[in-house]
Amino acid sequence: MTRKIIHIDMDAFFASVEQRDNPALKCKPVAVGYGAVRGVVAAASYEARKFGVRSAMPSTTAMRKCPSLIFVPPRFEIYREVSRQIREIFLDYTPLVEPLSLDEAYLDVTDNLRGLPTAYATAKEIRARILAATNLTASAGVSYNKFLAKLASDQRKPNGQFAILPEEGAAFIEKLPVGKFHGIGPKTAEKMKQLGILTGADLRACSLSFLHQHFGKSGGWYYAISRGEDDRAVEPERVRKSSGSETTFRHDLTDPVDIEAGVAEMAQDVWRWCEKTGVYGRTVTVKIKFADFKQVTRSRSFTSPVATHDALRDAGIGLVRSVFPLMIGVRLVGVTVSNFDEAAGDMPMLDLALPGI
Repeated sequence: MTRKIIHIDMDAFFASVEQRDNPALKCKPVAVGYGAVRGVVAAASYEARKFGVRSAMPSTTAMRKCPSLIFVPPRFEIYREVSRQIREIFLDYTPLVEPLSLDEAYLDVTDNLRGLPTAYATAKEIRARILAATNLTASAGVSYNKFLAKLASDQRKPNGQFAILPEEGAAFIEKLPVGKFHGIGPKTAEKMKQLGILTGADLRACSLSFLHQHFGKSGGWYYAISRGEDDRAVEPERVRKSSGSETTFRHDLTDPVDIEAGVAEMAQDVWRWCEKTGVYGRTVTVKIKFADFKQVTRSRSFTSPVATHDALRDAGIGLVRSVFPLMIGVRLVGVTVSNFDEAAGDMPMLDLALPGI
């Protein structure tokens, strides 16, 4: 049976929540994040995107592009609560929901619980219910596999939906630049360009052996998607392997006391997640990035799960002390817990702090 897959993607999710909750921000260029020298943009409203502001952009760059940009600190508890509301709506239609993050998910509605005749009608109803429940808009992509559904959801953003039917998949791929393919990043796209691969049609013209030669194991994946093929199932039980939090300091730190305080703060973020989910790990890892951008990690594994906040904090501080005395300042620290005692279930894969803040 041909699958019916929907990819739901909330529109400028974090920024839209802030505009919803603060009427003064409506129709204004908004960035969620911190406007500090080393801050980054976590999300940008569509008004900000018109100026070229994008997520993961340094705040200084964003301000140059849009001097009237309004920075709003992130409120992750609010975003998580809205995400839970949306997830409950999804589950009214199918148990096969695969969250990718707080603001997007795949749904397999081949056998939808409400008996709607088409996946397109199902997506339309889901989007209407999300709007009614949260006053936020979502876009949707509908197709016969996950790869095409995700591509489709970008076609009518914001607040729209688009379908790619089975007989249209290969033709749709042919016309698309490879840089638009989910899973092909800038470096791979540049390598493909050097090989004369600019579009889906160019990619489809390559033999499987050629793609294996130049892209290794990924060659088989590129060969399949160039033909509109993707056999991956929607996986409602995504086992999480780690949970981490990291921060970039506003200034390079050289005082061990300040660096240890940063590690302690990140450990507290991770511990909140452990308490909330009831999942505890045996391995603690600390990441340190120096002022010259060189990066090292230090890990310690225990015979039993790290079961208290103090133990997690002390493990992190003990690990960071292994790089003292310092020859150069520290730009970033991060703490991660892994090697879980039990599976974390289908929690969305999102750190509790913004990378780069």
